[in-house]
Amino acid sequence: MSGGKLLSLPRSFPRLPDPRTLSSPSLLRRSLLPRESDSMSQTSESNVGIFCFASPLPGFRGVLKQRYSDFIVNEVDTNGVVVHLTCCDAPSENADVSNCIPILENEESKPWNGSDVSFAPEVESFKSIGGVADAETLKNFLDQIKSGVTESLPPMLLSPDPDKCHRTAVHNFFKSNFKFLITDTVEGPDTLSKCVRVRFHASKQHGGGRNAKKRKLSSSNSVEGESFQPFDSRGAKNWPDNIGKFLSFYLYKENKSTQEALSVIGKMLGVQQRSFGFAGTKDKRAITTQKVTLFKQRAKRLASLNDRLIGIKVGDFRYVEEPLVLGQLSGNRFIITLRGVESDSLEVIKAAADGLGRSGFINYFGLQRFGSGSIPTHLIGASLLRGEWKAAVDLILDPRDGDILKGIFKQRAVVKEAREYYKSSGDVEGTLRRLPRHMVAERAILQGLKKCPGNYLQALKTIPRTLRMMYVHSYQSYLWNHAASLRVQKHGSCKPVVGDLVYSREKCSEKMTDAPEIEYEDDFSNDEYACNGLDDDSQAEVLADKIESVKVLNDKDLEFGDYSFEDVVLPLPGSRIIYPMNDIASVYHDLAEKDHISLTEGSHNVKEFSITSLTGGYRRIFQRPVDYQWEIVKYTDPNISLSETDLDIIGKTTANEETHVTCMSGEKTGTSPLKEKEIEGSEVVNVVRENDAKQENKVVGEQVDSTALKLSFTLPASCYATMAIRELLKISTSVAFHKTLNE
Repeated sequence: MSGGKLLSLPRSFPRLPDPRTLSSPSLLRRSLLPRESDSMSQTSESNVGIFCFASPLPGFRGVLKQRYSDFIVNEVDTNGVVVHLTCCDAPSENADVSNCIPILENEESKPWNGSDVSFAPEVESFKSIGGVADAETLKNFLDQIKSGVTESLPPMLLSPDPDKCHRTAVHNFFKSNFKFLITDTVEGPDTLSKCVRVRFHASKQHGGGRNAKKRKLSSSNSVEGESFQPFDSRGAKNWPDNIGKFLSFYLYKENKSTQEALSVIGKMLGVQQRSFGFAGTKDKRAITTQKVTLFKQRAKRLASLNDRLIGIKVGDFRYVEEPLVLGQLSGNRFIITLRGVESDSLEVIKAAADGLGRSGFINYFGLQRFGSGSIPTHLIGASLLRGEWKAAVDLILDPRDGDILKGIFKQRAVVKEAREYYKSSGDVEGTLRRLPRHMVAERAILQGLKKCPGNYLQALKTIPRTLRMMYVHSYQSYLWNHAASLRVQKHGSCKPVVGDLVYSREKCSEKMTDAPEIEYEDDFSNDEYACNGLDDDSQAEVLADKIESVKVLNDKDLEFGDYSFEDVVLPLPGSRIIYPMNDIASVYHDLAEKDHISLTEGSHNVKEFSITSLTGGYRRIFQRPVDYQWEIVKYTDPNISLSETDLDIIGKTTANEETHVTCMSGEKTGTSPLKEKEIEGSEVVNVVRENDAKQENKVVGEQVDSTALKLSFTLPASCYATMAIRELLKISTSVAFHKTLNE
């Protein structure tokens, strides 16, 4: 961005202390303006190990999520495509049976059925993508498989290819044509090139692999003695053979959690929520678009709901053969608007915005990982790891500090009353009648206690698996955050040191990314303990090769300069990881010991709640936003959205020159192109929009120019956008804290 004349802001703002002086957690806690402790009864960043910053640049005042339309999230699928809702109409019946079916019976990729299968057409077709030499390599590789030599068969390495788009086409070719082969990308012979690696994987013919792994549903997701079907198959007996069993669609939602939106759709369709598949939960207080699959439902029927849905739209329908599973995404694209931006100088804001793109941020697990209530999820996880089943149940069910404050909202008042009733009476059935249905974990426990009074372990096991495992994963995240803070405090964030862990360049592949962690946000619903990661079965498969690719840095590695701080990883405790070979390893064991938890020995024989039975994993300490852009925006009406959503763009296309629409949930958002007047030589943009009719009685003279900072960037699925915002502002990202800035 070019420099230019600076505009002075209308109000002064006290200067924040220099982050370079924040050498200890206590100093950091004292430096926040206002203090984070001012937001009562909420989990604070310091409680979960979030202390440090990647850059010494000063921050500034800004309000995160003043409006839910200030936080827009679009999922990025496994092919790197950003998911945008473009059409809410169902395709025609003819399109249902042709254009919208990605895999027809005569086009299905071939499974491995023995030596009598011919792959000549596929090899010939591959010549147009990979060239003659690689096609010949593929033919020889297939011949070896047909001869039965599969146990000791080494992977096939294709020619070096620096073009990522072309490599993606190669990956898609193998995915579409060979069910028994899997591909990833590895380092090439030089640092500027990469190669596609092809391996034989017999279980893929049965739908195996990371994205289609069969969960142990009968034992982990149902109450003991009950049968469990993976999908609600009612009304699907006469499903045609020539179309995919799953309807894929894009889900657009405003100010609703993923579970809440799918629950509404499921009730309208008369199907259970287990029929839906999705790659990850999205923020509630936001506008988000993500991909979802639904078992054996017609696009026309789902599209007909759009006129009745409030705050939800569905569209971009097609039929597919496989459902989505948790973690089946590569990341998320964010458009975040920080309102009420203030600083002594506009240069401070510009420098901080540029610095985020240049310096990145510490890749902490954000506060969303630990819930927003006064009982953070890692405390429940610690009780589970110790085998204290009743204590864990009490932490989930007991009244919480702050329930009185939350009681100003009717829904939270009901929850508060139900918790207090159970605490005083122990009446399970009476509490179930009082507790809202969206309180999934609490209701599951009570149902378990109703069936088996006093059996607290069995009651905990009635919680859906991804939800109950989140407690233990949260404790892993708690230890990781503290380790990351200690690593930055002791050794800085500029270079690796001896004993650090990195992914080995010889073994680490491009496709083997950190185990996905699904970002979520709690508000009034069960999002407080929302699905936030893969279950152990799929996580183990994601991490299997990744764990083997980690190495400990020595003096020679530092001397050669092959690795930077961006390569450094820290472990999530488990049975298959190693700890850094320096002073950082001690923080894991010291913190766990204080919680009476051993990281090397289990304290009970319940495997799913034992740290020694978890696979573990690794996570990069440092993250830099991808495709990063920013702009400073001037606005006068705080009720006008400053970013276009997918629905705005659809409305603009259909209504042509319409100047504005009213958002489904009450937020106004412009649908015509922004009328922007750029100040010459400056990044500052004045945004002028027509006021909604509701603003007619507002006195124009009372409106004050305000400043906003608009950011656009992409992050991997394992990263938290709130931690990027924290690095920018140098203040807490807790919801309660930002509410105080709004008051």
